[in-house]
Amino acid sequence: VQLQASGGGLVQAGGSLRLSCVASGIIFRINDMGWYRQAPGKQRELVATITSGDRTNYADSVKGRCTISRDNAKNTVYLQMNSLKPEDTAVYYCTADILRRWGDSSYDYWGRGTQVTVSS
Repeated sequence: VQLQASGGGLVQAGGSLRLSCVASGIIFRINDMGWYRQAPGKQRELVATITSGDRTNYADSVKGRCTISRDNAKNTVYLQMNSLKPEDTAVYYCTADILRRWGDSSYDYWGRGTQVTVSS
């Protein structure tokens, strides 16, 4: 299983970006999906998560500015980020709890990250 994130880039403060992350490989079911981020010199932190039933959870720092969604038919999770701030600058990682085969245990898989840079 691989997770491929895309959509990062350089944007001015107040701008928007939409991140995408596609899971590929042998996949029976995807449970929770989510986005984390890691800024230079800081620990990786939760941005948002979404369950298979579309329940969402957001970090306080992004509530009201970010929306997580998923397309189960495409094995894809999205993160729409609006009103971006310089403090949102980080590498953004997607993650998914994936069951590869019926009867197996599910595992958390991580993408390699996409850089988001917000200039002031």
